[in-house]
Amino acid sequence: LSASGVAPLGCSVCCKSSWNQLQDLCRLAKLSCPALGISKRNLYDFEVEYLCDYKKIREQEYYLVKWRGYPDSESTWEPRQNLKCVRILKQFHKDLERELLRRHHRSKPPRHLDPSLANYLVQKAKQRRALRRWEQELNAKRSHLGRITVENEVDLDGPPRAFVYINEYRVGEGITLNQVAVGCECQDCLWAPAGGCCPGASLHKFAYNDQGQVRLRAGLPIYECNSRCRCGYDCPNRVVQKGIRYDLCIFRTDDGRGWGVRTLEKIRKNSFVMEYVGEIITSEEAERRGQIYDRQGATYLFDLDYVEDVYTVDAAYYGNISHFVNHSCDPNLQVYNVFIDNLDERLPRIAFFATRTIRAGEELTFDYNMQVDPVDMESTRMDSNFGLAGLPGSPKKRVRIECKCGTESCRKYLF
Repeated sequence: LSASGVAPLGCSVCCKSSWNQLQDLCRLAKLSCPALGISKRNLYDFEVEYLCDYKKIREQEYYLVKWRGYPDSESTWEPRQNLKCVRILKQFHKDLERELLRRHHRSKPPRHLDPSLANYLVQKAKQRRALRRWEQELNAKRSHLGRITVENEVDLDGPPRAFVYINEYRVGEGITLNQVAVGCECQDCLWAPAGGCCPGASLHKFAYNDQGQVRLRAGLPIYECNSRCRCGYDCPNRVVQKGIRYDLCIFRTDDGRGWGVRTLEKIRKNSFVMEYVGEIITSEEAERRGQIYDRQGATYLFDLDYVEDVYTVDAAYYGNISHFVNHSCDPNLQVYNVFIDNLDERLPRIAFFATRTIRAGEELTFDYNMQVDPVDMESTRMDSNFGLAGLPGSPKKRVRIECKCGTESCRKYLF
């Protein structure tokens, strides 16, 4: 900015501050900046960051306003008619009413809020801002079509402190994912597969129907077309690799199960929902980390024991939205082993498919201790190659953890 208070035109400076933060700096310094849309006309426009307190005097409502870009000491009491922030006002009263009911008071706001209640509303407003920023970060990092929303109407917990969103496996030290060398030559992989397409090349069956729904029994592996194949992006044998297609919500459960995931859209039976993604580590490293996670009560270690128990997926620190999916003894998601660009049977990708139609708003769950009876499994390979019908192992089983799923078929313990 120049000494005259106007930023020079044509300048370009690398800056980590957001557009809003730069606008706030201009207003604080009382400087105009055409590039940021700050002029003498709107220089003294103020934006509500959140509402801190409430009082009613002679039927006139007043709110203590925290102004965006200004310290708490600059907060001011404003009559309602001065405030144009309809969304913030509605959320403030919604939070106020919910907390009054939780404290067994009437839902109608009193004329003055006691300090503890006002402090709670400030903490709730700050939490919402933190969760909104985290939601934006998650959506900036995702490579899949489905959007992610974040919601906590239960407590004051904010975003996890140690979690990095990733879209595919992160390979640990000493582990190599070998890329496939050949692909199919099909004109139409579903209706005219050449040599059985990619599944046939591995002596297995085509996994999907023309709607992209899995038609294999649980326990049989899925072989999708890969980067070497002649077919294109719209091939019906490319499902898991397209990523999450549904809008999902990470939400705080109200029964002590921490965070959970629910779908915001209807999901048809046998449709792909998400992958279980994390860091691939050796079983030896998993044992070491598992003892640490045991003390934290965590269950993020998932054995890749399709043919042998050599590797484990650790989604504790690196993971995708599956990190937040809870256990249920009556789940609506089923686990499948999937092979695409890497055909090493010790390193399958782990995909979740819907076991039934899942309604919009319903929580997504899978069985952490999933087992399938391999008897009468249709397979072109010996059942002994599948372990427990070829299913990946559950997250590492070390301590007896009480189950809180609440279903009629609950086994009472996760492991």
